Amino acid sequence: MECPHLSSSVCITPDSAKFPNGSPSSWCCSVCRSNKSPWVCLTCSSVHCGRYVNGHAKKHYEDAQVPLANHKKSEKQDKPQHTVCMDCSSYSTYCYRCDDFVVNDTKLGLVQKVREHLQNLENSAFTADRHRKRKLLENSSLNTKLLKVNGSTTGICATGLRNLGNTCFMNAILQSLSNIEQFCCYFKELPAVELRNGKTAGRRTYHTRSQGDNNVSLVEEFRKTLCALWQGSQTAFSPESLFYVVWKIMPNFRGYQQQDAHEFMRYLLDHLHLELQGGFNGVSRSAILQENSALSGSNKCCMKGIYKTNSLETEGKENGASTVVTAIFGGILQNEVNCLICGTESRKFDPFLDLSLDIPSQFRNKRSKNQENGPVCSLRDCLRSFTDLEELDETELYMCHKCKKKQKSTKKFWIQKLPKVLCLHLKRFHWTAYLRNKVDTYVEFPLRGLDMKCYLLEPENSGPESCLYDLAAVVVHHGSGVGSGHYTAYATHEGRWFHFNDSTVTLTDEDTVVKAKAYILFYVERQAKAGSDKL
Repeated sequence: MECPHLSSSVCITPDSAKFPNGSPSSWCCSVCRSNKSPWVCLTCSSVHCGRYVNGHAKKHYEDAQVPLANHKKSEKQDKPQHTVCMDCSSYSTYCYRCDDFVVNDTKLGLVQKVREHLQNLENSAFTADRHRKRKLLENSSLNTKLLKVNGSTTGICATGLRNLGNTCFMNAILQSLSNIEQFCCYFKELPAVELRNGKTAGRRTYHTRSQGDNNVSLVEEFRKTLCALWQGSQTAFSPESLFYVVWKIMPNFRGYQQQDAHEFMRYLLDHLHLELQGGFNGVSRSAILQENSALSGSNKCCMKGIYKTNSLETEGKENGASTVVTAIFGGILQNEVNCLICGTESRKFDPFLDLSLDIPSQFRNKRSKNQENGPVCSLRDCLRSFTDLEELDETELYMCHKCKKKQKSTKKFWIQKLPKVLCLHLKRFHWTAYLRNKVDTYVEFPLRGLDMKCYLLEPENSGPESCLYDLAAVVVHHGSGVGSGHYTAYATHEGRWFHFNDSTVTLTDEDTVVKAKAYILFYVERQAKAGSDKL
């Protein structure tokens, strides 16, 4: 948005400001000394932590307004107000009076000057850190950077993602997808495409969201992001180029308000699928389809004609050719509808990329695993509720072709084909009157051995291991509403579980993961026999 308060609040210049030493993204809050999400005041250059840490940046603004309230209006307009601050990681600018992110600048361009200065400080610190690491490697003294796991010494290679302003919904999905090996490896092995040339070639540039650029590729920016996440960098990666493309091609996600992670995942997979169908940036469609055929094998028929998902319908291109998206996430449901008047049965097949599961109503008051009022809701309860026979209500009357009118009917889902990666979305948000409330029920889920055989249309045609799934990643929503709160993700990589909280990545354990109130679960098909525990 265009902020009217910049002229009175942006007073510092790179030459006069006294910035802390070191990398801006690692600066510490002057109050609590936390180095998570540092923000610098553009009035006085003081550094405080952001709203998802201890909120001292906002408190700094609020404290500055108290003495101003005792002055006359004319005096208050002339005095700097500590209203505008800049994120030291993403370099985005925020105004507390407007309560929104800012895209304009002062007449002297002070905001951009500060932004470029912080970027230079960050690059200098990164270069110095790289030289220091090189010396440590040469001296074989990396012990302080290593971690003992199961008796062997290994390095932590996970990289966090910077929050660009309520983009935790995107970060959680990206970290989850980056830990689905088949899916991630496909994109990382695609040929790189240079989108910029001339003076900006090979250089990171800061994009304002109003800049025009039609030459964008979601596949390319997604590939770059996945490549950056497991290179062992200790500095969080900023997905601003990917977010810029998201703004260009997905209007629903423009702005800095909180978004639904599940909705974002669906749009992301849909647009990746469509771009891969037509080829991208000089990579021939035939070459892409040749790679897809190796992944999908005989399952290329799973997405024909209309590419359809539960909440999003997009007409497919090129007769619905399969891509890595449909080859890995694509499954098929059989939908059976029976007329209760004449008994006519109707069957149709619906392709899916994920299954959205209701939390049964009898469990919705149970908030934690340890509550004693009744049994704990399990993932199996949610799957059973999804596949059980149900009678459609008056608002969903079935148009019976034999009776020639809408009639009461029953509906039942069967899974005709399971995907390689089973994505399960727990429907935690529900509209009631004018509000969208969250179902905060704890749902118990297995880490290994999720058995889907009993939900198959023809279970006798499946092998003993083909229906077993092991958990790869979990997305969790913290907070009370879809438009607020915070998203994080848990994912397993090379036998270890990590917790991804924007720029912070920490090792965790299985006991912590199973206690999470899951919102989206990613299960990977088990390839070989590995135990017999089942759900």
